[in-house]
Amino acid sequence: MEDLTEVYNELIMEHSMNSYNKKKLEKVDYCEIGHNPNCGDEITLEIKLKGDTIEDMAFSGHGCAISQASTSIMIDTLKGKTLEQAREIIKTFIDMIKREETNEEQLKKLEDAVAFKNVSNMPARVKCALLAWHTLEDLLNKK
Repeated sequence: MEDLTEVYNELIMEHSMNSYNKKKLEKVDYCEIGHNPNCGDEITLEIKLKGDTIEDMAFSGHGCAISQASTSIMIDTLKGKTLEQAREIIKTFIDMIKREETNEEQLKKLEDAVAFKNVSNMPARVKCALLAWHTLEDLLNKK
């Protein structure tokens, strides 16, 4: 059986190199730019809502493998969720990275985003993994 860390690493690499979420949406309800001056990662998140539900999301920009993969996996995780569910998942992800949330039941709602759990062991990479999540959190707080 493959080691879970290896599976997560493959998932992160796949999303960083071949993200189908890296595109422009035709119609956008909200757009937010996130920037990490420490390493130069920069993303633009686009969101299309249908009522109170995230109908579609996309991103553009550049950065390290972790920031790009985290953005792509966040989009996969949150697409189709209500804004309330999205806020809860964002909080859980941020708390996981800060090592404040370790309950496996709570972490299940993160789906593939749980792949970033070990980033908390790499302080230099924490901001990379959190960039998209904080950017979306900022966007939702303005709404």
